Amino acid sequence: MNIAVLILGALATGAAIGFGAKIVLNKIRKNSLDFNLERAQFEIEKKQLEALRVLKNVEDRVRIATQDVEKMYENAAHITEAEARVYIITRAEKNAEIDLISRLNKFARDGAHALEQKARDILVTSIHRLANMPQNDVVTTTIEIPSDDTKAKIIGKEGRNIRVFERMAGVELLIDESPNTIVISSFDPLRRHIAKTALEYLIADGRIQPAKIEECILKAQKDIEEIIRKKGEQAVTDVGLSSFDTRLIVLLGRLHFRTSYGQNVLQHSVEMAHIAGMLAAELGCDVEVTKAGALLHDIGKAVDHEIDGTHVDIGRRILTKFGVDVRVVQAMQAHHEEYPYETLESVLVQVADAISGGRPGARRDTIDQYLKRLTQLEAIANSFAGIEKTFALQAGRELRIFVTPEAVSELMARTIARDIALRIEQELRFPGEIKVHVIRETSVIEVAR
Repeated sequence: MNIAVLILGALATGAAIGFGAKIVLNKIRKNSLDFNLERAQFEIEKKQLEALRVLKNVEDRVRIATQDVEKMYENAAHITEAEARVYIITRAEKNAEIDLISRLNKFARDGAHALEQKARDILVTSIHRLANMPQNDVVTTTIEIPSDDTKAKIIGKEGRNIRVFERMAGVELLIDESPNTIVISSFDPLRRHIAKTALEYLIADGRIQPAKIEECILKAQKDIEEIIRKKGEQAVTDVGLSSFDTRLIVLLGRLHFRTSYGQNVLQHSVEMAHIAGMLAAELGCDVEVTKAGALLHDIGKAVDHEIDGTHVDIGRRILTKFGVDVRVVQAMQAHHEEYPYETLESVLVQVADAISGGRPGARRDTIDQYLKRLTQLEAIANSFAGIEKTFALQAGRELRIFVTPEAVSELMARTIARDIALRIEQELRFPGEIKVHVIRETSVIEVAR
């Protein structure tokens, strides 16, 4: 038993010693391998450093050789490298100068011709695409009446009705010009429209007498506000714009009753907007800004008789007040070259204005001069104190002035008539004579209950 135990113990001890020796041997082998790897890496790094030193020496020798060659060239040519570079460039430019000038001249000549032809094509295409017939405003409006009996009612007993109508409406009624028609004459289209509407109301009602005439004229004056709004909305819709302030639309509608050289200002503005929009589309500009600038370019004319300044300055103030995009203001303000062209859109608005106004038959200088003279006549009379209403009639040969009876006496009315006549003689040039007719009329109304 003891012998067996001893034998087993000896075997176990031998096995343990063999296992330990194996572990020691493995460690020795691993350390030897690591040492060999480190030595190999050291040798590689040493060779890399040696190669870099050799490469640097070669680069230094090449640089020195290049410098020696450059110095040799400089010594031979007696100039430096910078001077040689300038000499070569100058010589090349001089040799090519004639060719460059010839090419530039050819490009300028042919390019200008091509650009001019392209511009003509764009303008002609835009005009043909619009193809609107020019519509000239006139100074008379004709209204049909059902019979001569109606004509007699309008005249009234001893001409009472027609006098009341002309006094309140500020127009002249030409009764006997042609059968079954009445011609309304006035240089102001707004007055003509009010008179036409009032006459239609009177004819439809049949009761034509002073009180009814006054009622119909007041009703027609109120209706004109709705017409102005509709005209403004229609213009904006026709052009294809949106987001306009309501007050701006009303001002735009008032241009329907304004003319420039016989051309309706609102129609002119709409036509301009179409032309300018097509030009902007062809040239890649902002179409909406160009259209808005063209449509609103004459917005100042809606109130230029109420506010001092040119219609361009008035228009700029109006658009700024209503918060219109500054690009639109820039586009509209240069159409009479009062302001510089700040954008390409402003140039297109000016071009569209020239196209619309330059169409054959679109404008008449004589009509504009005539209307301007009548407007000046009324302005002179309205500058006096106590004036209620002023109407220039009979193609400017008569100035009919209504004064406030409470503020102007009979004697003062005579003095005002004389002073106005003298002012007209001094400030205006006119053919023939102008009759200044001052009317002082008192109307008393009482109500019996």
